[in-house]
Amino acid sequence: MQHRIVVLGAGYTGAHAAGRLARRLHPDDVRITVVNADPDFVERVRNHQLATGQDLRHRPLTEVFAGTGVLVRQARVTAVDVDRGTVDVVDQDGADQLAYDTLVYALGSTADDHGVPGVAEHAHHVAGRGAALRVHERLRELTAGATVLVVGGGLTGIETATEIAESRPDLDVAIAGSRGVGDWLSDKAREHLRGTFHRLGVTVHEHADIARVDEAGVLTSGGERIPAEVTVWTAGFTTHPIAAATTLRVAGTGQIVVDDTMRSVSHPDVYAVGDAGLAEGAGGKPLRMSCASGIPMAWRAADAIAARLTGRTIPDKTIGYTLQCISLGRRDGIVQFVTADDEAKPAAVTGWAGARIKEFVCAGAGWSVAHPTVMVPSRRRRVTLTRAERVR
Repeated sequence: MQHRIVVLGAGYTGAHAAGRLARRLHPDDVRITVVNADPDFVERVRNHQLATGQDLRHRPLTEVFAGTGVLVRQARVTAVDVDRGTVDVVDQDGADQLAYDTLVYALGSTADDHGVPGVAEHAHHVAGRGAALRVHERLRELTAGATVLVVGGGLTGIETATEIAESRPDLDVAIAGSRGVGDWLSDKAREHLRGTFHRLGVTVHEHADIARVDEAGVLTSGGERIPAEVTVWTAGFTTHPIAAATTLRVAGTGQIVVDDTMRSVSHPDVYAVGDAGLAEGAGGKPLRMSCASGIPMAWRAADAIAARLTGRTIPDKTIGYTLQCISLGRRDGIVQFVTADDEAKPAAVTGWAGARIKEFVCAGAGWSVAHPTVMVPSRRRRVTLTRAERVR
């Protein structure tokens, strides 16, 4: 009887996990099914480009996994029962239920409104393909001189604000951060960022704690009104509520608590990767929600699953960071070198060279998803252990 592995989500982490498992395990012994609501792989790290009308390559998941033995099920996950080992889904034919022996939970995250009134009603976001396309449609309606405010001073906010400002120089673009904008960067990188904002005409509002969003912009907790005809909310991400509705042990963030192999600490048949999992990285610090964390988490989970199923030793590895890549439009960028625990080093690459490195990293991540079984040597081993032995 084949061991049933179900992977929920086919973003960077889910796609990498499924492809790596297909490369590690013998197809006679396992059946790997990927469940994803969208028929295509979505390059989430490029959603700010999508929001400005740039054409992105379509990668149908059926093509991505062609010839790998991985089954693709286009459906929306509605519930998970980790005690019975089942997943409820809905597709064009209606409701269905999938059974699993091992579950890889990679449903990712969406925009976090932090409970701020008016965000859901009056703000846009770029956390998903559909949302980014709605931003594009709204920007197309704006005439010269219209105001656009990006809320959030982190990586997503910086990339979104600069992309909009570069593609639409006729608009009045601003960015607001609850602390500083890009304040974690090195002195060199911050100086370059300030220069780029000035060059693109982006107004910066720092220490702007947003208390409310309405049709005319935002109001800060200090009573300042920042006008905007379009508000784009990029102030962090939150996990989907499905995991929290199960008996899995989850953190206050809604993330599934996992060990250093990405295995649930409460349910040994469940692994969580990417934004959905709360794992420790270098220095004992939680891994941040990012592609830079998610792909290594997927590799780690897939290798651990394969090792446990085939009775082999699980590789010992701590996930750490080397750099952060920030695009500032299509012709400018920052590559900030960081310590393994994600603290900025003095060194950074800026300007055209930074943009080229960022594009190389993004293109490489997309290519690796499109070629899921090329990234590791083919060692398709046979499943040897019983279920009781696997969950120990």
